[in-house]
Amino acid sequence: MTTTERPAGTGQYADVNGIRLYYETHGTGRPLILLHGGLAAGEMFTPVLPAFADHHQVILIDLQGHGRTADIDRPLDVTLMAGDVAALIEHLGLQKPDVVGFSLGGGVALQVGIRYPHLVGRLVAASAHVRRDAIHAELLQQQGQVNAAAAEFMKDTPMYELYQRVAPRPEDFPRLLDKIGAAMAKDYDYTEQVRGLQVPTLIMAADADMAPPSHYVEVFKLLDGGLRDGGWMGENRPKGGHALAILPGLTHYDIADSPLFAAVTLAFLDKQE
Repeated sequence: MTTTERPAGTGQYADVNGIRLYYETHGTGRPLILLHGGLAAGEMFTPVLPAFADHHQVILIDLQGHGRTADIDRPLDVTLMAGDVAALIEHLGLQKPDVVGFSLGGGVALQVGIRYPHLVGRLVAASAHVRRDAIHAELLQQQGQVNAAAAEFMKDTPMYELYQRVAPRPEDFPRLLDKIGAAMAKDYDYTEQVRGLQVPTLIMAADADMAPPSHYVEVFKLLDGGLRDGGWMGENRPKGGHALAILPGLTHYDIADSPLFAAVTLAFLDKQE
């Protein structure tokens, strides 16, 4: 399969939590929710979707203002979008699905686990930093330039092409840039919330990600990880079943396309305790 071919799936809308949320269903098995990155959509996972759909019923969600889900009158905020995901889980009657998110979707996935642990099986947060100041300084400067005025300069990018092709209101792209810019400019620190995670969580990142590997190690330590030898039988591993993966030779911009992303995620999700 080439990256331009889309596996057959069922796409529909659910009116939940005040938003008309688009989602697609692929494959069969234990349910797995996949959450995309900023300025993307569920179809960003096309290269790795077959690997997931071979094992699971995969639910691809287009988050607020992204892909086929139109924006509504509220900020782009990971806590609010987590509420959308939780509402969809209940709407579909899913029994403790695993939740996997990348970048923006990783931040949303963490909030689903923090706020709605009773709805989630296992959690994977890829390339999701828990403090704004963890991001490399030069990248923070670039993020400060994301606003509606940048729309004209983005017309040759895959993000713009995708939005124009699938969005219910293609003319809203500048508004999305404004909202993304505002969200990235807002300071945040979810350290204490992450420390209290009760859902088995895999923290994943590329070895050349938006934040240094040390940040993801720091997050793992919040989850009782990396503090002692794991023991011959793994008896001293983190008490909550948490894990850490730094994927070699990858960046923020290709990690979610990598077979390693799918393989490591599935190894964690399908691990029998």
